[in-house]
Amino acid sequence: MHFDIKCKKEQKPELFVILGKLKMKALTFSSFGSSDVLEYLDVADPVLQKNDVLVEIRALGLNYADLMRRKGEYPMRGVAPFINGFEGAGVVKNSNGHAGFKNGDRVAFADIPFANAELVAVPFDNLVPLPGEISFETAASVMLQGLTAQFLTADSHKVKKGEIVLVHAAAGGVGQMLIQVCKLSGAKVIGLTSSESKKLIALAVGADVAFLYDQDWKTKVLELFPDGVDVVYESIGTTMEWSLAVTKVLGQVVFFGMAGGKLELGNPLWIIANSKTITGADLWNYLVSREERLKRANVIFNWIISGKIKVLPPTVFKLSEGKKAHDFMEGRQSTGKVLMVPDMEDRKTED
Repeated sequence: MHFDIKCKKEQKPELFVILGKLKMKALTFSSFGSSDVLEYLDVADPVLQKNDVLVEIRALGLNYADLMRRKGEYPMRGVAPFINGFEGAGVVKNSNGHAGFKNGDRVAFADIPFANAELVAVPFDNLVPLPGEISFETAASVMLQGLTAQFLTADSHKVKKGEIVLVHAAAGGVGQMLIQVCKLSGAKVIGLTSSESKKLIALAVGADVAFLYDQDWKTKVLELFPDGVDVVYESIGTTMEWSLAVTKVLGQVVFFGMAGGKLELGNPLWIIANSKTITGADLWNYLVSREERLKRANVIFNWIISGKIKVLPPTVFKLSEGKKAHDFMEGRQSTGKVLMVPDMEDRKTED
């Protein structure tokens, strides 16, 4: 049970536990830098606002944006010690009077800060109910990356039967989802990866062909398709010039990430001369209402439940091992989703 007991400034923090105030664990940092700045600490529980629902976390999604926030390259919310993370799945701990949920309901979210903790206050509109067939780990693996693949292929560029699609970082979480969704739409898919092992993953999830970045992939793509591809899903930035080079006249590059750290565009006059389009793509411009979240999430869930899309097993770390999780992702070792799960034995409550 969570008691709203306020302590005076002179009270010691440990008295919160004595008075019945829960104290949760969270992965935090108080300065920007390498994974060495991460600390697994006791912090105060979230304070629920009127529209919030309290969620006890079971699985958390780690994303490259989290690494960039830790480094100070993305804006952070709150004050130090900062709690990172925006994606997770768990159970409702306190519905806070919202009729749409009851305590114990299984839920997930993709766009709420302070997620790298045992408890998260999530606005009612941002919570998505989980079907019984979708596990916490699967939900935390696909909420952000699955929704990203869905809007990229339905809104940024509506993939059609017979189109030729090039997918960057094809063995990553978004890349794997993009390949499968494009194949569902009847497209041919070329994947780009950084290693032979990742190339095999791209092929295993449905890519028709895959090339390595250290190959002359521009030439190889144009040898297969001399007129170029219909659309490139570009998430690197430093590869933009070649992405444009393999895009056909009147074709499109959907630019949704910059894992390479910068954008290298090439000669913009060449873009004009060939009537090629670069489209920026950000998921948050599409998750604008509860209805949109539910509609888009249910599309992903139904694909998974029906077996049309497969989600490879994630790599899972304990939340207390957050540094290892960050190092694993930063070392480009991941070939799918990286998750963290709370160390439930550390949860402090009063009987």
